Amino acid sequence: MSWLIVGLGNHGQAYANHRHNIGFMAVDFFLNNTQAINLSKASFYGELFKAQLADTSVFYLKPLTFMNDSGKAVAAVKNFYKLDNILVIHDDMDLNFAALRFKKGGFHAGHNGLKSIDAHIGQDYFRARLGIGRPQHKSQVNS
Repeated sequence: MSWLIVGLGNHGQAYANHRHNIGFMAVDFFLNNTQAINLSKASFYGELFKAQLADTSVFYLKPLTFMNDSGKAVAAVKNFYKLDNILVIHDDMDLNFAALRFKKGGFHAGHNGLKSIDAHIGQDYFRARLGIGRPQHKSQVNS
């Protein structure tokens, strides 16, 4: 059995610690806690790593396209390695900070990364929604 775990975010130092990059942060956490080999190449449009966990091969992908074109990277890896088990980790402003929800399939709810993935591979994949909450307005902070 094999899995592709995709962390959504935007590449570059300007976005490194931005809350919308929580998908990248989750993949980095996994990579820091496992022995993975780098399989990245230009045709994957992202950073790709592979680890073996018991009898399961796990591929970790951080697309290097911007968020609204993430589907291109996911489709490239999915098709090359013939992967059907896909988990996409992404931010969700409608969930309280640190809340976690899993589901399979469904609507993109306006998330540009999910829109792109849906367009490239369809909606039949697992999603891990990590809550980042909505930013407080200045009037709320100062009152």
